[in-house]
Amino acid sequence: MIRVLLFLLPLAVGIYAFIDCLTTDEQKVRSLPKIAWVFIILFFWPVFLGPIGWFAAGRPKREYTPGSSGGFGFGGRAQGRQLAPDDNPEFLSSLSKDNRKPSDPSSSSDEDEMLKRWEEDLKHREDDLRSPDQDNPEGRAKDKD
Repeated sequence: MIRVLLFLLPLAVGIYAFIDCLTTDEQKVRSLPKIAWVFIILFFWPVFLGPIGWFAAGRPKREYTPGSSGGFGFGGRAQGRQLAPDDNPEFLSSLSKDNRKPSDPSSSSDEDEMLKRWEEDLKHREDDLRSPDQDNPEGRAKDKD
């Protein structure tokens, strides 16, 4: 069991350090360029020096931000997280603007006015079709081609 642990522990720490180094922004890496840290982690992986060096000297420092939801109050990658729609106050306020209640007098009067305009327009069109003119003395409906 100890032999397996002695093999898996450096492997797990090395893989974590390697992926962490690759996903870290190049401007935030400390001490050396990012490519140098990648090679250090890969070459000194078996003896723990590469991953330990990355965690001690290359990894960006996390800034403490009180009240943040990034675990123990430390920011870092969790600072730019997105809120769920039901937790986002801007999204909720936009819903209340878009969805007016039917009891709202301004929305019902606008809808009533639009409905009246449509009815008047329909009535005028029907009257134009039914009214007799010089070409159609019997008053039959006009056929449109």
